Parts: sequence; structure tokens; C-alpha cells
Amino acid sequence: MMKVAVVSSDKQHLQEITNMLKGDPELGDISAKEGGARVLDEISEAPDLLIINGALAENGGLDRLERLGHLHPKTAFIIVTENQSPEFLLRAMRAGVREVLPSPIPGEQFHAAIACAKKRSGLLSADGKVFAFIPCKGGAGATFLAANFGYALAGIEGKKVAFLDLNAQFGDAVLFVSEQRPATDLAVLCREIHRLDASLLAASMISVLPNYSLLAAPEDPAHAIQVKAQHVETILRLARKNYDFVVVDLERSLDAVSLQALDMADMVFPVLQLNFQFIRDAKRLLGVLRSLGYSKSKINLIVNRYRKGSEIELADAEKTLGTRVFRKLPNSYQAVAASVNRGVPIVKLAPNNPVSKSLYELSRAVAPQVTRTNGSWLSRMLGRA
Repeated sequence: MMKVAVVSSDKQHLQEITNMLKGDPELGDISAKEGGARVLDEISEAPDLLIINGALAENGGLDRLERLGHLHPKTAFIIVTENQSPEFLLRAMRAGVREVLPSPIPGEQFHAAIACAKKRSGLLSADGKVFAFIPCKGGAGATFLAANFGYALAGIEGKKVAFLDLNAQFGDAVLFVSEQRPATDLAVLCREIHRLDASLLAASMISVLPNYSLLAAPEDPAHAIQVKAQHVETILRLARKNYDFVVVDLERSLDAVSLQALDMADMVFPVLQLNFQFIRDAKRLLGVLRSLGYSKSKINLIVNRYRKGSEIELADAEKTLGTRVFRKLPNSYQAVAASVNRGVPIVKLAPNNPVSKSLYELSRAVAPQVTRTNGSWLSRMLGRA
């Protein structure tokens, strides 16, 4: 558990911060004190995170934070202030402050800062990785693989996994892993994007497993127009701060929403089958992805419903596409059909099926591959990241 202390010279500000912290199960003791900079001298047991307001910081608070930082180097400091001048940010940085947030506090930024503090204290390891699945042609089985891959990741690794169905017009990923009816969906969340935070995101998702949550596509295809690229960027940034892995299912058309998700993905999985139509469309899709400047390591082909002795050999497909196939998943029609018809993940319904085993192998293969680094809070705020 993480100990948090909030000190503010403004009673309203103190209450606002405390309310935003409540409900986070990973936070333990939350102490709140109203007063000036001298209150900082009264802190006997250093918290993991100390949050103060700007007025307190500018009236002797920064000097006291610096002293506290020397005494307790593991304590993280956050200042919430209207003063975002470069001079103040530099002073705060020299005092050892990790984050300077604007006032009033945007929920997304606040929870992202808390997530960063959790990482430093060991509660979170790193920003989550984003895996995007996209079909090379309709009927590839990309949604089935993506939804079951997310289930395998959550079950095998014991990590927090979020699934975002970004097929805004005709997404049906929820049907592959759950019988629950979504209470809300992607379009509704986009309409509430101004108040998005970790709690709202979690509340908008179906709990498939305690550590596997799914955000459904809009129930009405007409609502797809409400989903914008900037909304997807905001949701993905928040999701990767709060989940170990984020699995994204994309529609085949490369619109602004899909491109935003592809840009932010750590790995992209185009899904195809070994027949002429799929290979032709896969070649077109790969050409577009390469023209976008994506590295070879980012694009990883998956062949679905693979059968030995097919008319088109795997080597022939790789030669035509100019790239190696990352993984192939076998054809197992009866087990997959049973999984789809029941709305039960195949890795749960038939854990020893070859398809389930291939999904387990895929999850083990990609989970440790990608690491990410972020610029400092100061460089981000000054626009130099």
C-alpha cells in the first residue's frame, strides 16, 4: 500500500485533492492537513507521495520540500498550481518535485501523475504495452484472436489487461468472451471525454476476469461518428497508465481513429489466411503500414486457420509479402465455433486445444518484448520531450 499526504493552504483545494484520491485500492493511508509551509516541518513519518498546492509551495514550501527530499529520497512530490511559468518549474525541479499539475486539475493528468508515483514506489512497473490487431481482409478472425489473446494474457501472466474495441461501426468483440450486456460503450465514453479518469474508464468496461476488462464498441453503428482520433489518444494514454497490457481491435479501413491507435501501438498484428485474396490484401495493407514509417519490428504478421499442405505454402506467402510470418495459429473449426457460439473464450472452454496453446505461446512471446521510456515531466511541460 502507498502512503499519501496532502497539505494545502486552501481548504477547498485540500478537499478536492482528497476526494480524487479516495477509492483507489492501491493507496493506503491518506492524511490531509490544512496550513502553511510550516506544516511540512511537522511531518514525522515520510509518506510515499506528498501533494501540496501552489500558494504553499511559493511561500517557503519549495525549500522545505528540498530538505524533505534529502532526508527521504524515496518520497515523491506533486504540486498543484496555476503557476506554470518556466521559472517556477525549474525551481520546483531543483527542489526534487516530480510533477507540477495545473489548477484546476484535469482528472486524466492527475491520475497519470499518481500512476507515475506508484511506479516509483513499486506498485506499477511501467507504462502498459499496446497491441493492435487488424484484419487484412474481412473474415480473417482478427477479433476472435484479439479477444482471446487478451484473455490469455490476463490468465497466464496475472497482469491487468484492457481490451478496447475500436471497430466503432460493427465491433462485436464482447460476444467472443462474455455473455454480459454492456452498460455503456466507446461512443458514450467519448461523449464524456472531458471528465475521463481511471475510475470512469474502469466503470465503462465489462469485467471478463478480475484483471481483464473490455470496453465495447458502440451498440448503434450510427454513433461511430462520435468517436474521434483525439478521443482514442486520450483513452489509450490513460489505459496504458493503468493497465499492464492494452489490446486493441481495429476495423480494416484505415481512418483517423485506426491510424491514431496504430501510431500508439507497440506492436501491430495484421491477421490473414493463406489464400490468394488475403495475401493480395495483406500486401496492400503492409505497403500502407510501411509508408507510415512503422519499423519492421512493430509489424508482426499472424496467419490464422493455418493448415499444413495448403495450396499456398507459408514460404510462398512470405516471399510474396516480403516479410516473415510472426506466428501461425492452427485451424480448429469445431472448437472455435463452440467458443464463438457460447461466448466463452476458447482458452477457457478448451485450454488444451491447439488454438488455445498457440494463443498462450503468443502471449508469452510478446509480453516481455517491448520497453518504453518517457521524458521527464519538465521536458513534457516545456514542450521539449
